[in-house]
Amino acid sequence: MVLSLTLVCLVCSAVLGCVYAVTAAPIKAAEDAKTTASIARVLPAFEGQPSKESVSVDGVDYTYYRAPGAGYAVISTVVGFGGPLTLMVGIGEDGLVCNTVVLSHSETPGLGAKCTSDTHFIDQFKGWDPAQKSLSVRKDGGEVDAITASTITSRAYSAAISQAYVVFKKLTENE
Repeated sequence: MVLSLTLVCLVCSAVLGCVYAVTAAPIKAAEDAKTTASIARVLPAFEGQPSKESVSVDGVDYTYYRAPGAGYAVISTVVGFGGPLTLMVGIGEDGLVCNTVVLSHSETPGLGAKCTSDTHFIDQFKGWDPAQKSLSVRKDGGEVDAITASTITSRAYSAAISQAYVVFKKLTENE
């Protein structure tokens, strides 16, 4: 019985290892394509390939992509209503938010998940100057129009943009 179970485990492990080896490259290519498409959506047109780098701000490591002449695409993760909300925030050389893209979320379908599709909500951040305007929802005294019935998600989305702006300020303070 022990020999049979051992053989079954070895065969299953070998099959699982082979499947991983075969699918690892296509999965990595798909992730790279998604990242490249997201960078193209959040920054103005640029030449060449953006460089991937990381920086630590207040003990938290942030990944960002630098596209010379276009700006920075910063990945920012905060806790939303349903769990982590990860955004890629494009900030131009002038410090204005170019665009945002949700990379992943765990928000409630039909409510908080609208942060990926509600164009009125998403578009309000284009051209936003975090140095001049408050990145908090109107309910909290800020200038962000929240998604209806999704104030917590809207707060989280705004906080992610605010974090990305702090990263941008850290990156540009030495320039």
